[in-house]
Amino acid sequence: MELPITEAKGKLTDLVRRAEAGETVILTRHGQPVADIVPRRDRLPAAAILALIASVQKEAAAMGAKPMPHDLYDENGLPC
Repeated sequence: MELPITEAKGKLTDLVRRAEAGETVILTRHGQPVADIVPRRDRLPAAAILALIASVQKEAAAMGAKPMPHDLYDENGLPC
């Protein structure tokens, strides 16, 4: 659904309900898309992300890949 920002101002509750139901709402200004109201997608917990990274690294090492330098990762083990 596309909607001008001027119309969206008075319909925020309805637009959020549509996003909660899975619909993406595109806000426009002068007919040009400028922002989206989208359904929220929960992030994986940091522990799950780190476990996934470790799994990929282990699989890559088994295939002969060399590890990346540690300074490319933050304190959570995620790429900077």
